[in-house]
Amino acid sequence: MKMVIAIIKPFKLDDVREALSEIGVQGITVTEVRGFGRQKGHTELYRGAEYVVDFLPKIKIEAVISDDLLDQVIDSIKKSANTGKIGDGKIFIINIEQAIRIRTGETGTDAI
Repeated sequence: MKMVIAIIKPFKLDDVREALSEIGVQGITVTEVRGFGRQKGHTELYRGAEYVVDFLPKIKIEAVISDDLLDQVIDSIKKSANTGKIGDGKIFIINIEQAIRIRTGETGTDAI
């Protein structure tokens, strides 16, 4: 099993969610986060004063999937979250040793 973590632009959330549903990903966790990468933030003008926005709003999507879905999930996220501009995000893959469904006690891929 793998955990896929994707950091994307907020307006791309619906596109990514739909793409993951189409390939059979049954559950995701979504968190509103703030951060920066190579963008290093940007400056904005407010009431005539310029100020630096260091941390930009992003969306973090987490999904635990079976190993056989990994390539499809990565491709789906890359295609649906891509705008071609800086700040499109990142995808991280983590190995999951065990998953347990609390309600039924199912373990492994049965739990996801």
